Amino acid sequence: MKYECFDVSINDNIAHIVLNRPEKRNNMNAAFWDELPAIVKDIDTNARARVIVISSTGPHFCGGLDVSMFANDGVKDDGTDIVRRRQSGAKFMNSVSVMQDSFSALEDCRLPVLAAIQGGCIGGGVDLVTACDMRYATQDAFVTIYETKIGMTADVGTFPRIVKLVPEGLVREMAYTGRRVSAEEARDMGLVNRVYDTHEAMLAAVMEIAREIAENAPLAVYGCKKAITYARDHTTQEGLEWIGMWNASMLQNDEIMEAMVARKEARPAEFVELPSMRHKIAKGA
Repeated sequence: MKYECFDVSINDNIAHIVLNRPEKRNNMNAAFWDELPAIVKDIDTNARARVIVISSTGPHFCGGLDVSMFANDGVKDDGTDIVRRRQSGAKFMNSVSVMQDSFSALEDCRLPVLAAIQGGCIGGGVDLVTACDMRYATQDAFVTIYETKIGMTADVGTFPRIVKLVPEGLVREMAYTGRRVSAEEARDMGLVNRVYDTHEAMLAAVMEIAREIAENAPLAVYGCKKAITYARDHTTQEGLEWIGMWNASMLQNDEIMEAMVARKEARPAEFVELPSMRHKIAKGA
């Protein structure tokens, strides 16, 4: 399928989603918010891959939101029309919710999502990568919560997620200043896993990590993602109880035996794929 903002390929159980508008700094236009969750949900729902890699093209990973999305349809708000201002506020809240859901699709999907960042990861780009499972960067990459610089507060997912990844004081400094954080600094603070000299080297390394993930039992990897996210948002005791219940219902002895035998025989294991999901019950079912 042809997309306006992305190129998508699937090989060896790895889905590669590439932002493909370098001439626009891969900014996030209206189509972006519809296409990204649709792509991710299709891959996940239909079990088309075992891992997702998101990368980009051109000098910058993502320049943030397309500023044209802030257009007010030519109506000037002079502050006197209360009804219009309330309607505008409700419309804005709905738009923000749609955008938030677009990135939550990355966190909610069953597959690990790896982000490969080159150049600038600006504004909404930070919202995107913080919704991924892991982040990797080139030496020349930088991250900036740029919304502060243009008089607004980041609202599409950065703050609820980045405070779980980076110490609070560093998050506050990034947010209050809006300054550029280099790839090496982002790695040191825990936002980025690893830094590579070039875009090519980064993609090769990230694809190798993706291949290693794809070689593992899909259900076990899915369980890891669920357990880590649950533990992040709950107490230790709640996390212990949750993983006990998960394995009580999901643990597959056949998968364990296959992994052990395959390792002994020095061959790739043959695991059961994640099942396709049905979101709607067909009439008459």
